[in-house]
Amino acid sequence: MARAIVHTELGSPDVLRLVEVPDPVAGPGEVVVRIEAAGVNPIDVKQRSGKRPLPPITEPRHVGFDGAGTITSIGEGVTGFAVGERVAIGDTRGTYASALAVPVHNITRLLDGVTSAEGAALSIPAGTAYQSLRSLGVRKGDTLLIHAGSGAVGQAAIQFAVLWGATVIATASPARHEQLRALGAIPVAYGDGLTDRVREAAPQGITVALDGAGTDEAIRTSLELVADQARIATIVRGPDAASFGIQAYSGGSPDPLTEEQLAWRREAVGVAINLIEAGDFQVELGPELPLAEAARAHELIEQHAADGKIILIP
Repeated sequence: MARAIVHTELGSPDVLRLVEVPDPVAGPGEVVVRIEAAGVNPIDVKQRSGKRPLPPITEPRHVGFDGAGTITSIGEGVTGFAVGERVAIGDTRGTYASALAVPVHNITRLLDGVTSAEGAALSIPAGTAYQSLRSLGVRKGDTLLIHAGSGAVGQAAIQFAVLWGATVIATASPARHEQLRALGAIPVAYGDGLTDRVREAAPQGITVALDGAGTDEAIRTSLELVADQARIATIVRGPDAASFGIQAYSGGSPDPLTEEQLAWRREAVGVAINLIEAGDFQVELGPELPLAEAARAHELIEQHAADGKIILIP
């Protein structure tokens, strides 16, 4: 029997429980992956608590979308992958588990220089960052303002933007400024006076902004500093982004991502893996917890009590 984290009601982290489930079987177009690491993302917490609405729970709901591990079996019609290969998983519900059947289009081969923990930390953070910057047209010569630069999405966005030749201003608490400098960003503390501090850090002006914080302060500063509102986007204020005249990429937005944007999110995983292998991209890993401690992982996210990506180990 495999093991998985599920919940049958919405609520606190205590609703999460570890159960035995039938061993997964690879259907047509699928592979079974023995999970070696599962990435914990804020969306997992929001869906579990009900802050991000989903259809009613009619059967135990599995948790997690990102993971990494080793292929143990291959379904009919799958080509290009072999048993024993290491892969990263994205956009597949249920990665908080010891094994999972995954559609082949949701896996990306891991290179030798990339750990399972790093692979499990890529799909949502790197995919969101990469797609957002591509959608905003970030390029050489831009000055990009990133709100919540020390989060997983923010750190990925900093690195992609710097590699593409942009200057990056990133907001974070002062304790996280050294991490942002190491990634190539100019850090700015959030809080009262943010707009003036950003102006001082970027006297050449801000041309594009990505909000990962969701605060009124972040939205207000972006609107004040970026002349073209089409080059302002949020990944957390989706429900009311249109009222500000800015873009929203998921984050509760009523407008779905386009096929091109979804393709960019998938593309990002392979791009990031190649960059990690080359030493040009890094993932800040946080606590590693046993799968049975998924509730503790959610508590850490809710309490903002851990730096780096939290990883569950089955």
